Amino acid sequence: MMATIDKAEAERHRAKMAKRKAVQDAEVAGKTVEKGLLIVHTGAGKGKSTAAFGLALRMLGRGCRVGVVQFIKGAWHSAERDALARFGEQIAWHTMGEGFTWETQDRARDVTAAERAWAKARELLADPSFSLIVLDELNIALRYDYLDLADVVATLTARRPNLHVVVTGRNAKPELLAAADLVTEMTLIKHHFAAGVKAQPGIEF
Repeated sequence: MMATIDKAEAERHRAKMAKRKAVQDAEVAGKTVEKGLLIVHTGAGKGKSTAAFGLALRMLGRGCRVGVVQFIKGAWHSAERDALARFGEQIAWHTMGEGFTWETQDRARDVTAAERAWAKARELLADPSFSLIVLDELNIALRYDYLDLADVVATLTARRPNLHVVVTGRNAKPELLAAADLVTEMTLIKHHFAAGVKAQPGIEF
């Protein structure tokens, strides 16, 4: 049951929201720069790649092309790849990893896979038909020094002005954070794995 609001209270609320709207509108009007963003999703919490693929879906909905390069993941087949594949030529998806480093247990093999993925990423970055590039788990490859950090940061910084790039993965390097336009850290509060719940279709993959 809704609480009864008298006329005076309703008017106070209207006046308060009108002032807030005026401030908000003025702030939005002051933002005039339009540019491609370097976005980083990092942190120990779940949802970094999921958020990136949400952006990919939004971009696809705008009729733009999206490229995805997965640097680490490879052993699991992802349902989001199947879903986005329905957009046909609008999406270019490249799973280049062979699993996490504790799975391969072979540093040379991991470095080779990361270099191959970075070469593909550079190819997509140079293609003017793409509006968004998702570099999934690139932070992991950088964390383990599989790639030259300075080269990666310089390449991403020098991308064409209207290209958006999203980099995901834990432990983002400070140099990448400094170069980014938008950084979001996913904070772990509670995880079902701790209660013995296994990875499930539609949630983890």
